[in-house]
Amino acid sequence: MTHISIKKTAVALALAGALVACDSGNEQKKETKAAEEKVVEQKVETKADAKESTKSEDMYEKAAYSMGVNFSTQMSKNFDSLKEYGVEIDKELVVQGMRDGFAGEAKYSEEEVMANINEFQSALNEKMKQRQAELAAEAKKQAEENLKKGQAFEAEYAEKEGVTKTESGLMYRAITEAEGDESPTAEDAVRVHYRGTFIDGEEFDSSYKRDQPIDFNLNGVIPGWTEGLQYMTVGDKYEFVIPAPLAYGENDRGNIPGNSTLVFEVELLDINPSEPYEAPEAEGEASEEKVEEEAKEETDGEQ
Repeated sequence: MTHISIKKTAVALALAGALVACDSGNEQKKETKAAEEKVVEQKVETKADAKESTKSEDMYEKAAYSMGVNFSTQMSKNFDSLKEYGVEIDKELVVQGMRDGFAGEAKYSEEEVMANINEFQSALNEKMKQRQAELAAEAKKQAEENLKKGQAFEAEYAEKEGVTKTESGLMYRAITEAEGDESPTAEDAVRVHYRGTFIDGEEFDSSYKRDQPIDFNLNGVIPGWTEGLQYMTVGDKYEFVIPAPLAYGENDRGNIPGNSTLVFEVELLDINPSEPYEAPEAEGEASEEKVEEEAKEETDGEQ
């Protein structure tokens, strides 16, 4: 009995030792695995921090570079506009001034910098005044020539068949006449299609090209139109020759030089229109709705 008990005890102790060793090994493995996972996490965090840092640096670098591009683009436009006044700016000196300024090594003091800029601005103002005076003289000369050419054209046009000349100097002739009898007054609004040209035939505006007529108050346009449209009835198409005083006068107006005699082809579509304009269907073309409607009627008839 004693031998057996001792044997059982030895076996039990051996088994217990094995279990302890096993548990110890498992704990070591767990600790090793945890340590490895922590190292991996630290590496991931380090990489993420490095990536975020690199991303931020890239963002700042791109922003800084873009600021330089934006500044140079704007300044280049300004410099190019100065060429009209005979002023050339050395861009390399501008860049050098910026480098020196950033480095704190400017060759001029702040007072000298402001004095240099003010001196340049004063000289530029004088050049601009001189250029404006030159342009005004050129425009005046051109306007005088336009007036002479316009008067010669008007005299020739007045002799054409079907032309009527009014007391104001406006001239017009009917291209097509409708059978209506309703004419607008100066207080009415009208809807018209028109085409405007200079006396040499060059077109400067056309609602026909836009495929969109215009609506306006008759007392809010040039005098030649205010007067001329009152001679028309709805559906008429007239040609007007409008002397400069009844058009835009002696000053330039957009793309119309001063003292320009203007020729307009005008079609009166409506007086005091109450509905938006709807373009008529082109000849030979039918709207999709109309085609569907006709097809439906044919189907119904067959049934």
